[in-house]
Amino acid sequence: MQLEFDRGTVIIRPGASPTSVADLPGIRWDSRVRVWRAPARFQAAIVSELRARGVRFVDRVGRRMDGVSSTWCPAEQLALRDYQRDAVQAWLAAGQRGLIVLPTGAGKTRVAIAAMRALARPTLCLAPTRILVEQWRTTLAGFYGGPVGQLGDGVHDLQAVTVATLASAYQWMGRIGDQFGLLVVDEVHHLGHGLYEEILDMTTAPARLGLTATPPGATGAAALAELVGPVVFSRTVADLAGTALAPFELVPVPVALTAAEAEQYRALRAQFLAAYVPFTIAAPAATWADFVAAAGRSSSGRQALAAWRRARELVTAADGKRQALATLLARHPDARVLVFTADNTSAYRIAREHLIMPITCEIKRRERDDVLAAFRAGTLRHLVSARVLNEGVDVPDADVAIIVGAAAGAREFVQRVGRVLRPRDGKRAVVYELVVEVGSEPARARRRHDAVASPAGPGALP
Repeated sequence: MQLEFDRGTVIIRPGASPTSVADLPGIRWDSRVRVWRAPARFQAAIVSELRARGVRFVDRVGRRMDGVSSTWCPAEQLALRDYQRDAVQAWLAAGQRGLIVLPTGAGKTRVAIAAMRALARPTLCLAPTRILVEQWRTTLAGFYGGPVGQLGDGVHDLQAVTVATLASAYQWMGRIGDQFGLLVVDEVHHLGHGLYEEILDMTTAPARLGLTATPPGATGAAALAELVGPVVFSRTVADLAGTALAPFELVPVPVALTAAEAEQYRALRAQFLAAYVPFTIAAPAATWADFVAAAGRSSSGRQALAAWRRARELVTAADGKRQALATLLARHPDARVLVFTADNTSAYRIAREHLIMPITCEIKRRERDDVLAAFRAGTLRHLVSARVLNEGVDVPDADVAIIVGAAAGAREFVQRVGRVLRPRDGKRAVVYELVVEVGSEPARARRRHDAVASPAGPGALP
């Protein structure tokens, strides 16, 4: 029998008896073309099983490129910290598969490069944005002597070490999925929820490394454990603060609603709960997504969702937040300050009111680069952004973060805190979060703070 790569899958050509292949990992009979077929990620497992059974076969999968091992820098040039070295060793010990969780600014890219150097295999690095692809190529050029290929942003240059956006990898993986022995996925938490997961199915790369500062929830973690591997090493901001990261202080700033705002909030909240509470009683195991889907099917449900959104907007734009922000900016006149909001509308409003330069997804790349350069040089002291600076942008050193508005979960909060933790002699970063004292807002803020301030604990790997 013969194994071949075919559009992101592995096929076994005729000559295979059903009894010898039907129970191989991932295999299914494709009656359209009369071959046995499996997602490409099962290729290594299929080969291993066939050999264990003593089945004779020809493996034509994996026409991988050469010329990698001799072009990596000397080991001492990487200068890994102890925890980075431990992360690489944990990944190697786990069979060269798994996720490494490190905070923003803790050197995840350097850890990945050390893993790439250790294996010296043709490697495809995936990143969710073009900005991250640029950063990967620039960083790799400092440690890898060969050409660094790129897929995406109008470039199709396949090399033994190649960086690609998720969108480009999705487009091309059916043709190049057998060319690499190692797959590195940056910001891997973007996967595991259905979008782009097929990329991970369509490559034969047996070695897989996922990088993230914010590990996915239970559903995403289960999917990624199957497609990339489980978490094999984890360190939190609290673990590294004062050593690899700057020491920091989390300061919740309580904000009260005005009497008029409080009255409006109570009315909106009551309208929302009138629909939400009966739904949760009738379906206690339902998720928020289930409620949104159900609410969209009725006029009263849609009105309840609209009330929920207006209540969130009211909290985001509370008048007390404006006053608190002005006070905090005046408290740190000479510091480099990043102001984070929940949306672009809030970012532009703050930019106008406080004469702060905004950075949003609507600002062109060249202007964004100029603004960040001015911030790095100290010409600009304050920046305001919604989500552009959360990840994927090389933010210059900042001392203070002021979180005016945020998502309810901890992931975005952890990312934002990491933006001010780049270490510097004598530096102590400060992170303020403006918390409106109404409803569940204080409890949510405490959970976000706990996610940052708590060490990985005894259950951390390795």
